[in-house]
Amino acid sequence: MKAFVVAKYGKNGARAAQVPEPTVGDRDVLVRVSAASINPLDKMVRNGEFKQLLKYRLPFTLGHDVSGVVTRVGSAVRGFEVGDEVYARPRDLRIGSFAEFIAIDQDDVSPKPASLTFEEAAAVPLVALAAWQILVDRARVQPGQKVLIHAGAGGLGSTVIQLAKHLGATVATTTGTDTEKLVRSLGADVVVDYTKEDFSKVLSGYDLVLDSLGGTNLEKSLTVLRPGGLAIGVVGPPDAGFAKQLGAPSFMGLVMNTLSRKVRKQAKALGVRYQFLFMRADGSQLRKLSALYDSGKLRPVVDRTFPFDQTLEAMAYVEQGRTKAGKVVVSMVPDGD
Repeated sequence: MKAFVVAKYGKNGARAAQVPEPTVGDRDVLVRVSAASINPLDKMVRNGEFKQLLKYRLPFTLGHDVSGVVTRVGSAVRGFEVGDEVYARPRDLRIGSFAEFIAIDQDDVSPKPASLTFEEAAAVPLVALAAWQILVDRARVQPGQKVLIHAGAGGLGSTVIQLAKHLGATVATTTGTDTEKLVRSLGADVVVDYTKEDFSKVLSGYDLVLDSLGGTNLEKSLTVLRPGGLAIGVVGPPDAGFAKQLGAPSFMGLVMNTLSRKVRKQAKALGVRYQFLFMRADGSQLRKLSALYDSGKLRPVVDRTFPFDQTLEAMAYVEQGRTKAGKVVVSMVPDGD
């Protein structure tokens, strides 16, 4: 089958290749890929940024989001049948949605939201799971709390805005002039145009900040939190919890804590907290999210769809910062229909 694989780590390390169809284990469903989507994590994995923790064997197929149709089920699979329309974020070390077929553990798979096309559904799993794990699992957001979401027009930000509003939060976001109308339509109550204003000068008393930019932006984010508030970073720096989540040796936890020592020290001095979040695969959470998409509480935001043969061009489009809003999708149907 055709796939896009990482042959070596680095910017030019991904290429098209012919690879064997996946082996289907007892707990696996084999999915014929209808669509996939591009995530910043694809670039990070391709470049080897997590190679000390995520030990992929080169060459490996890239791609963290998928929608498609089940074509085979393992002997121990329950709840899925051939012909089912599904979507998933396959677990780490078993990614590979930039291909014609992918075998996925049944625990990572969910029925596709019936109201979404395959292309729309492919834009959802990673960012929706991250949103759920940030707001529900980690921060336990309650009605009336104040949440600041950076880069609200992005794939993750646009999803977190909607889920935070569904949970009853008051939502602020940062975005550019061109996307202010979009983020308001998604539910943002307060919009800070980062080209005109410094969010840290106009916002205060927030219970939660989601930072997807890192660096100085993360440091300033700490200052808008109320005492005891929480900043969650999704681009780093990582902390010991990340190493533990991946089952890494204990010394790697010390390494991760060293990387985040500066920001954790800054947070402590301000009486607030910092945590790193690396989302995990979870089919049961995707089922809950499916219901929210089908009820209209959530909607995907898709910037552009590329044909499968142009997967590398789609990755470059995202890397070059050409995405205006939401996700970039790769479709097995060349015109995206």
